[in-house]
Amino acid sequence: MSVAARPVRNPRRRRERLPAFDHALLICVLALLGFGLVMVASASMSIAESCCGTPFYYVIRHAIALVLGLIGGVAAYRLPLLWWERYGVWLFLFGMASLVLVLLPGIGYSVNGATRWIPLGPFNLQPSEFMKLFAVVYVAGYLVRHADAVANRISGFIHPMILVGVAGAMILMQPDFGTTAVMLATVMGMLFLGGVSVLPFVLLIAVVGAGLITLVLVSPYRMQRVTSFLDPFDDPFNSGYQLSQALIAFGRGEWLGVGLGNGIQKQFFLPEAHTDFLASVIGEEFGLLGTLLLVAAFVFVTWRAFAIGARAQALGKLFAAHAAQGIGLWIGMQAFVNIGVNVGLLPTKGLTLPFLSYGSNSLIVACVAVGLLLRIDATVRQTQSEAGPRRGLKWVRA
Repeated sequence: MSVAARPVRNPRRRRERLPAFDHALLICVLALLGFGLVMVASASMSIAESCCGTPFYYVIRHAIALVLGLIGGVAAYRLPLLWWERYGVWLFLFGMASLVLVLLPGIGYSVNGATRWIPLGPFNLQPSEFMKLFAVVYVAGYLVRHADAVANRISGFIHPMILVGVAGAMILMQPDFGTTAVMLATVMGMLFLGGVSVLPFVLLIAVVGAGLITLVLVSPYRMQRVTSFLDPFDDPFNSGYQLSQALIAFGRGEWLGVGLGNGIQKQFFLPEAHTDFLASVIGEEFGLLGTLLLVAAFVFVTWRAFAIGARAQALGKLFAAHAAQGIGLWIGMQAFVNIGVNVGLLPTKGLTLPFLSYGSNSLIVACVAVGLLLRIDATVRQTQSEAGPRRGLKWVRA
């Protein structure tokens, strides 16, 4: 009696099956989030016990924000890309309305002279953090809808910059110079990668540069920040105090650091040790090696974002490509600015270190951005898997 032959499965086909998303990117981000929780605990316990009566005050709040961020990241991953593209304009307009509310008397909440938050019970909403993501999604959709105007007419460059410029002006009024600079630089980078010619950038950079110089000249505290970063030890107990303490922390760390929890600068010497200057605490406790590994992690995340964008563009998914590039530009630049401030390469700015610093809004938005990035990657991989291997795509495969 004959037995029907069973189809033989091709083992190569199973090996070539693409995963649902970029596991290496997810592992790197989760490692940064876990390391950030540990470092916030290390950097904040002394000041938390002094100001709040319990050493775990900031750790608990950071852990709650981390859980909310992971939930937000999962939700962003589950939303289809069509939803982000369709509602990008509305998200941006919602963000601008939130920025207006921050500036209204009686609504905005102020800390240390900055009005950046809207109190919502136990949670303070910081619209400027969400505007960075909303700007990326809006500009990505704009580049798809107006591709011809962006490539061939200067109006295609001016129109989105007007809206983003208005949002940036409202963020400057809070004041938040660092967030404005990162958002504008991210949008300009997206427009350049989207096909805008060089001339508008030259003109805009000249105008923005003149505006920034004017802001520095007319604002005493900004002038103080610029001059103090050039030589912080010229006035180490006043204008250069924060940066000089950060540099002392890096110097104490030497090659391998003094060990987790053994840092001295975080104990009332280094202001904002658990937020803007967390990289200095990492440098002291883990040394040059730990700092280089931190930089390598952000380089890897940025590279993966651009690789995902390149694969999406090769498949003709332009919104996905622009959004991935925008997320890569945003996270890469913010990490560069934060670490650059910590080591004295840039003037002091109030920017958090993505995925690590204490700050619920920044942490939640970063997790949502990664969720969107992983969704883009999953969509691209699914499209590649359905289309089969194609020529010319090998160089952009994960």
